[in-house]
Amino acid sequence: MKIKAGFVQFNPEFGAVEENLARAWALLAAMDAQLVVLPEFFNTGYLIASREEAWSLGEEVPKGRTTVALSEMAREKNLHIVAGLIEKSGDKLYNAAVLISPGGYVDKYRKIHLFNEEKLWFAPGDRGFAVHDLGIGRIGIMICFDWFFPESMRVLALQGAEVVCHPANLVLPFCQDAMITRCLENRVYAITANRTGTETRAGKSFRYTGRSQITAPGAQVLCQADAGTEEIGTAELDLAVVRDKKINAFNDLFADRRTGHYAKILS
Repeated sequence: MKIKAGFVQFNPEFGAVEENLARAWALLAAMDAQLVVLPEFFNTGYLIASREEAWSLGEEVPKGRTTVALSEMAREKNLHIVAGLIEKSGDKLYNAAVLISPGGYVDKYRKIHLFNEEKLWFAPGDRGFAVHDLGIGRIGIMICFDWFFPESMRVLALQGAEVVCHPANLVLPFCQDAMITRCLENRVYAITANRTGTETRAGKSFRYTGRSQITAPGAQVLCQADAGTEEIGTAELDLAVVRDKKINAFNDLFADRRTGHYAKILS
């Protein structure tokens, strides 16, 4: 099976949810794809100054306006969308991503590995890594700093993920190169949708690295955006490549694992 997938890279304005939704829709409208990934916190911006501010930007899932708006976009464009937002649940906030199909909301993922001051505002993810068979392929989700932990991609791959959707607000310079290894060692595709631009608020400044990319199981970068521009990018993904974990006639990526020697990873 082959599918066309892509990313949206843009520079959200902090706190301007309606404007950011409109910009995302304008970019999505120009895309010809079955699966599209938007950045982490694409609707709100990232550089939060307080928990109260984070709370004011949080939304319930799936009842919140962003999930509803994404569902409308997915239906109109007949596509699947993964997008990052702040989820409000009870008295907790989560750095989350929603998975939307043309038929509406499917599921959410809550970021497991929180980065920097995220630990002040958000609860760590409590739902684990999940894979969803959408008919167009088996989709897994991780968010931004999750990439730093190889276990994230491995757990998704072991559950049968063919495409890992990766909303991000990257400020460290390493991820785009590291995703080449992540995809090679798991033989999966990854779509990293990063934001671009600079945010300066409350005496702090973050410069985002852009360079959103689609990475293939054979370590090829199929599509990559520039560092500082708003862009959309697409590539054709051949999922048959993912389903074959053989490296050569003697080695199979998963069958050759020696799990009895990996106990320290879980300690």
